[in-house]
Amino acid sequence: MTTQDDLFDAKPRRFGTGWRRRFVSRFTGQDLVPASFDGRLADSEHVLASAELVDGAFLVATSLGLWLPEGDAQRRVNWHLISKAVWAQKPGRELVVTEAEVTGTVDGAVLLTDRPPHRFTLATRGALPEVVNARVTETVKSTHHRDLPGGGAWFVQRKVSGADGIILQVRADPGTDPAAVASVAGQVAGKLRQLHDANDVV
Repeated sequence: MTTQDDLFDAKPRRFGTGWRRRFVSRFTGQDLVPASFDGRLADSEHVLASAELVDGAFLVATSLGLWLPEGDAQRRVNWHLISKAVWAQKPGRELVVTEAEVTGTVDGAVLLTDRPPHRFTLATRGALPEVVNARVTETVKSTHHRDLPGGGAWFVQRKVSGADGIILQVRADPGTDPAAVASVAGQVAGKLRQLHDANDVV
């Protein structure tokens, strides 16, 4: 069984030479990797699409997440930690990615807050926007908004790519009472666990 921790055990790939390398590269999507990409893919990770940006950097979408340029390096944001990805064809092929940051956990529920959006202008569209949209959408199993003191919060059940099971994420609206968020998050997580346990018995 693959666990969430396994997803971060990134190891370099060795594909051999000749026809075997070409076959494995095509099968894993490695032929889509830009020559300048130096991210280290996990053993179970394969490339789905890539796109060059107008500044010469690249975005690379894999089975586990979206690799973003960060200075002279790249880092992966797992699909379940992308809150939203919006593609704007006009005026200039811009992909806006909102990344979530884990701020804590309550009884199994993961508390999140959104970081400022990343804005990327693609040199050419290609397949990447559709791949990103599909992968982010596939992780979402259910969503529910609940009003709370000072605002409210989104309760989202999501699948972690490459791992078993569903996690509960809680994203509070700005100004919402943190104590209220934590209290309700714990209650919801407990109810979901009871339902899961009941289904296992059946």
